[in-house]
Amino acid sequence: MGKAARDLSARERIKSQREQERKQQQRRRLATVVTVVVVALAVIGGAFWYVQSGKSETLSGQLAPITLQSDGSRVMAKPGVEKPVLDIYEDFQCPACQSFEQTSSATVKNMAAAGQVKVVYHSVNIFTTEPTRGNTIRASAAARCVPDGKQWMAFHDRLFKEQPPETKSGFAIDDLVKWGKEAGVTDPGFESCVRSQKEAPAQAEYNKKLEDTGAFAKGTPTLRLNGKEIDNTISFSPSSLRNAILDAAK
Repeated sequence: MGKAARDLSARERIKSQREQERKQQQRRRLATVVTVVVVALAVIGGAFWYVQSGKSETLSGQLAPITLQSDGSRVMAKPGVEKPVLDIYEDFQCPACQSFEQTSSATVKNMAAAGQVKVVYHSVNIFTTEPTRGNTIRASAAARCVPDGKQWMAFHDRLFKEQPPETKSGFAIDDLVKWGKEAGVTDPGFESCVRSQKEAPAQAEYNKKLEDTGAFAKGTPTLRLNGKEIDNTISFSPSSLRNAILDAAK
């Protein structure tokens, strides 16, 4: 074989090797892309499952009757429904409580309206420094000024909607009076009760009593089903909360 022929054969081998390397690189790139897509789809699918599992309900209709108790708590239940009992300890200034209201409150209301649970709302005060301390006291004392159950719930929901940042003074007296009237509160003594903070001492006494019993020792919101504290992974998942309440009724 002459020199020219050997050179041609060498160039062909090099060309062939480069072509093989190019195809291998293409296959590796393709495999990488496929892997990334599969992982991305898994992540998206997992996120979709999470959103679906935590999807909030919508209110199905009228609320169950809501009655004021002598200690200031509120009971929401159809006549004759005594169990299971769901106690909700919440602070109007607490961001996590606001999140619970946005996520799971419709489930609680729907189940009470269906006669599946007796719900007891406890307004508490967990903040000890300003401005949050003043905010929570003004809001909870104002809520105690609403005797009608349906109006109280409308005011309750409005307070969470208007919750101020933890770094700013909020729940001003004028706003509380305004929001109450917009929520349909018609009691003639409501405005004077709010402006004088007449119910603040009773609220402080009630809050201390609950603190002393450890009712909400881990913070708010605290949910207790038949006296047993519910984990937040259940409280903030409407479907899980519904199932837990149904199980407690068995």
